[in-house]
This record gives sequence, C-alpha cells and structure tokens, in this order.
Amino acid sequence: MLNQPVPDFELPSTSGQFKLSEFLGKTLIVYFYPKDATPGCTTQGMQFRDRYPEFQALNAVIVGISRDTLKSHEKFKAKFEFPFDLLADTDELACSLFNVIKMKKMYGKEVRGIERSTFVIDSSGKLVHEWRGVKVEGHAAEVLDFIKSL
Repeated sequence: MLNQPVPDFELPSTSGQFKLSEFLGKTLIVYFYPKDATPGCTTQGMQFRDRYPEFQALNAVIVGISRDTLKSHEKFKAKFEFPFDLLADTDELACSLFNVIKMKKMYGKEVRGIERSTFVIDSSGKLVHEWRGVKVEGHAAEVLDFIKSL
C-alpha cells in the first residue's frame, strides 16, 4: 500500500463524520492506538497534542483511531484536551484497510487488538510513510521530523 493512493473511507468522529477525501490538499497523519484512557495511549495522544501547533504550521492534520465508541472518544478527548479528532472504528473498517489488527499477548493470553501504528498520507491522498509496532516515547517528534522532510 506504500506509495499508493489510500481508498476513501468514512468513520464517525468527535467532530461529526470523517471522510478521507475531504483532506486532499493537506498532509494527514493517521495514528491507530489500542484503547482510550490507557497509559500508553494517553501519553501518545498528549505528545501529539503538545506538538500540534508545529504540525498545523506544516499544513498537517492529525487523527487518532481506535475501536472504542464515539462516547468513549469524546470523554478521552475532553479529559486530555486533544485538539485533533478521534475516529470510532467499531466495525474495524479502517483497521482492516491499514491492516493493524494483530494477535497480541496480554497477561499471557492471545487477544486480537490494534498494533500501535502511524501512517502519513500526502496532500494527493497517497500513503507516503508508515510506522508499525510504534513505541510511544519520542514518536510524535519522529513523525514531525518526517513531515518537515516532505
């Protein structure tokens, strides 16, 4: 899928309805995370929040996606004052499109979950970079550095 156009998709978002094709002309950062209000996901969201003005200055839009409900997203977003939208992928539409559902070990058990991943879609709608199995610490800065290089 790298260097290919990303198929258009729609998901419920904390500001209404998200439609990928409405972001042509901007750089779009799509980050997938396992679960609202968990320690790693909170830290990751806060790092993107804290660098948000720098992303905005580069005409970049950030969206976070998990399988949580819109109601859960709205609480998570409000509590940590995220300036970007969170998308509810309860049917795993985008998760399937980006192939981020993996079998993971949790407390010794195999569970299906989202592999923390980030994707950059350029202004023409083409996937130009991906990070899979993301480690939270320093990731937002790494994504910002990549956007600066475009």
